Amino acid sequence: MYVLKHGIKKNPEAFWALPDSIFFGYGACHILAGTFLSHPPLDGFYGERIIPGEDFYGNHIYMTNGVIAFDYHGYSSRERLLQHHGRGWASHSAGWHCTLERVDFDLLDTADLNRRKMRGPDQYLYYPIPRAHRFLQRIDHAEGAARALRTVTRSQPMLRVACTSDPT
Repeated sequence: MYVLKHGIKKNPEAFWALPDSIFFGYGACHILAGTFLSHPPLDGFYGERIIPGEDFYGNHIYMTNGVIAFDYHGYSSRERLLQHHGRGWASHSAGWHCTLERVDFDLLDTADLNRRKMRGPDQYLYYPIPRAHRFLQRIDHAEGAARALRTVTRSQPMLRVACTSDPT
């Protein structure tokens, strides 16, 4: 798991200069998710949010159809994404836990995002939506989703994830 140097997110030039995968993985995941959902390359996907427990870091938004997921890593099984995220944060913070919540707000609306302590697209050094479009265009979505689905259909042990689903 990559850990940003202290202060990078508060420095607009340094944050914008990060490689795409780090930019969209550690501070602009909601922009990538909102761009994905505004012109979905595959049907049936929706946003899902990892909300860390009180006093923990690790908020993350990704797209899923309930079985496979997409974020800055590309496509994977949803379970694998949650395990990876949970293990990474738990290795930095003992007792780390989270809640999963289906996104029910506009991921590209500044007011909606600010209410949830996230930056809107107009609050970055430059407008990030074209950058997210370019990132998404470099991916073979059909192949990535098919590869991820094959890993789900194989018999694999399910590991516990330190997240619970919010019933709302």
